[in-house]
Amino acid sequence: EFIAKAVQDWIAAVGSATAYIEPGSPWENVYCESFNAKLRDELLNGEVFYTLKEASVVIEQWRRHYNNIRPHSSLGYQPPAPEVVIWPTEPSGSGPLAHPAIVTRLTMH
Repeated sequence: EFIAKAVQDWIAAVGSATAYIEPGSPWENVYCESFNAKLRDELLNGEVFYTLKEASVVIEQWRRHYNNIRPHSSLGYQPPAPEVVIWPTEPSGSGPLAHPAIVTRLTMH
């Protein structure tokens, strides 16, 4: 943040401007601020983490739920990126069928 301020001052001194987003201004970055508020309200305010590993596991579980399971009103109450099960086709030989694969579409959340 201090470096960004120094860079902004230098750019202003040479007669230009930046597209810098002020910290804590949700009207400038509504998607990030909305996500941060949901993360805080739905997870962080209700948990106490005793180890980094515990935090990693619990946050990953919440992220998977947030990205793949929870319904979203703007999507007609469908999940944003549902997991997809790909069933294998019958093999050409006479062997057992392979196990299905679960594929999750990658998201930026």
